[in-house]
Amino acid sequence: MQAAATAPHGRGSLGPVGLVLAGCVSVQFGGALAVSLMPRAGALGVVTLRLLAAAVVLLVVCRPRLRGHSRSDWRTVIVFGLTMGAMNGLFYQAVARIPLGLAVTLEVLGPLALSVLASRRAVNAVWAGLALVGVFLLGGGGFSDLDLVGVAFALGAGAMWATYIIFSARTGRRFPQADGLALAMSVAALVMLPLGIAESGTRLTDPTTIALGSAVAILSSVLPYTLELLALRRLPASTFAIMMSLEPAIAATAGFLILGQSLSAVQAAAIALVIAASMGAVRTQVGRGKTVAPEA
Repeated sequence: MQAAATAPHGRGSLGPVGLVLAGCVSVQFGGALAVSLMPRAGALGVVTLRLLAAAVVLLVVCRPRLRGHSRSDWRTVIVFGLTMGAMNGLFYQAVARIPLGLAVTLEVLGPLALSVLASRRAVNAVWAGLALVGVFLLGGGGFSDLDLVGVAFALGAGAMWATYIIFSARTGRRFPQADGLALAMSVAALVMLPLGIAESGTRLTDPTTIALGSAVAILSSVLPYTLELLALRRLPASTFAIMMSLEPAIAATAGFLILGQSLSAVQAAAIALVIAASMGAVRTQVGRGKTVAPEA
């Protein structure tokens, strides 16, 4: 009976939350599939296939208008596309070198840093310190067991993820439905195409590789980006970032189930610390009535 009484309120808040959770699961299991495809097409080749297939699907489905947009609208969608391409390219280079769960844990430091920098409260220094402890544990006290290049790529992807949060929200407000996403995905695909061809060449034309790359595109791009874009129209960026903090745990699960990548107890504890730090930092922002990502 109590649920029925609160249904109107719950429906408005549960809807976008469900969209984000579905997007999180889709993107991480798509990432696991992408890792299994890398021996066939290379990291940049997989990114190229993913973005191209996603762009084609979104352009056909959305049929975005090219006229009637201001220069500011186009600047926003182009930056969103460049950010999307860089985020994907850097992340796939990372997961080609280090386990999926660890890569996502390092990547999530980008949104966490955005949250901490947006607040001047002393308590956020605690959350930042907690995240640093988690990262220290993740590297076994010195990252001796992890590929440092992979770590650097994951951290770079995190910086792009923070930027993605900002420009996804801006694009969602400036373009109807998923039009902005379709245009931004096209920009990302065009940017990555020369890099993918340079690395993979004719391997990108193999029918099986194309089919698997298209599946990665649906799971990792079309579904999650569309769901997140729609969710951000009704969900504060602060709440969105809290839910994004769960990505490392979902990624570790996907890596274990699909790729057989197991974590040590210390690495699992490190992931838990980073997740706790991310949630704590964002909740501090919520308490002050601020959002994690500026939405001007």
